[in-house]
Amino acid sequence: MTRPPLPPFTAETAAQKARLAEDAWNSRDPARVALAYTPDSGWRNRSTFLSGRAGIEAFLTAKWERELDYRLMKEVWTFAGNRIAVRFAYEWHDADGAWFRSYGNENWEFDAEGLMQRRIASINDLPIADADRKFHWPLGRRPDDHPGLGDLGL
Repeated sequence: MTRPPLPPFTAETAAQKARLAEDAWNSRDPARVALAYTPDSGWRNRSTFLSGRAGIEAFLTAKWERELDYRLMKEVWTFAGNRIAVRFAYEWHDADGAWFRSYGNENWEFDAEGLMQRRIASINDLPIADADRKFHWPLGRRPDDHPGLGDLGL
């Protein structure tokens, strides 16, 4: 199974890969997201370490049960060969209705088939007021004409 675009990445294909990842995560479908990773993919997400698609799917299921109305934006920071670094921000609220914006960086490493074999994520959460939210598109894929992270001052 291949997941184009394939490494080695160019500026264009790195941006395509980041947008495809963003779109998958905005689907909030753990099974769909997990298919982008190798069967034995290794993750560090904050202080959580996990391995494999089943672990990824379980992690994301739990994540989206507590991070409600999740909307994410990713932007390529740099790339080389089979690696891409992205910065991201996402907004969500908890069960009590408190809103947060989570910021972070991810380092991605891909195999020759374009599947992610390693993901290292560092993330910080900032409580925000509902009035300070910037991600207002309907749940799902971010519209193509929506301002990017830089345009929003993030």
